[in-house]
Amino acid sequence: MFPRLCVWVLIASPTLAFAASKEIQELQRDLAQLQQQVRDLQRSQDEKFAALQVLVQQAVENASKANTAVAVIQSGFQQNIRDTESKVVAPVVGLSSRMDQVSNDMRTVQQAVSDVTGLIAKLQAQLTDLGNSVKVMQAPPPPPPGQTTLGGAPAAPETPTISATDLYSNARRDMSGGKLDLALEEFSDYLKWYGNTDLAPNAQFYTAYIHSSQGDYDNAVKEFDMVLEKYPDNNKTADSLYNKGLALTKMGRRTDGAQEYRELIQRFPANDLSKRACDQLKGMGLSCGSRAATPAKGAGKRTKKQ
Repeated sequence: MFPRLCVWVLIASPTLAFAASKEIQELQRDLAQLQQQVRDLQRSQDEKFAALQVLVQQAVENASKANTAVAVIQSGFQQNIRDTESKVVAPVVGLSSRMDQVSNDMRTVQQAVSDVTGLIAKLQAQLTDLGNSVKVMQAPPPPPPGQTTLGGAPAAPETPTISATDLYSNARRDMSGGKLDLALEEFSDYLKWYGNTDLAPNAQFYTAYIHSSQGDYDNAVKEFDMVLEKYPDNNKTADSLYNKGLALTKMGRRTDGAQEYRELIQRFPANDLSKRACDQLKGMGLSCGSRAATPAKGAGKRTKKQ
């Protein structure tokens, strides 16, 4: 058996050797191809990396240029701001100074107008006094002492016996000193003799105020109505509306009082008395609206039954 096996090995040896040589050649060819692919891949990577380096360099250069441009723009913007400030701030400061000067001038003018108004009021009072003095000089002599009228009472003087300024001052002094009845008489004389002067609304208001302070709310309401009707839009209109509302409320006439408060709020919203009127309405459980502020037809006669 061994000799036969040897013979077969010798016979098959060239075939086996040829097969092994062919496989080696194929392996060498595959290896060569693989090496070529590696070289191609390496070359491609090198080319891409070089291109990438170029792009990165360009990006760095562009960023540098952009930073330079931004710096230039920022510098120009800051310069423009400085130029604008230098052109605008000075005129604005000048304008502010000018506005302050104008405000001071306006205050001076207002003070001058106030002084002129006071002087006109004094001149009017003096003219009234002068006219009354002329009436006294032209009036017939008074009756002898003790002479009475047909009714048995002393005749009341029909012409003033005191100047408007002194009479008003005396009435205010007596009211402040608690002499309310005497002050009422003096204010009544003032309204009778000087009812067309600038201080007549004040005298009418203080007459109503004294009645209210004495608890005589009926007469107080009537006198407040006289202020509002006979002397409309005077410096005591707001005070009369508020105090009339108080008097009506104290009389138990809450609805009428609320109407006066609302009229005050509508006509004089910036007046401090309007805030107090609103507080009065809230205390009565009512709102501070102005639904009753516009007088209805015939309301100009106020409340004559009060």
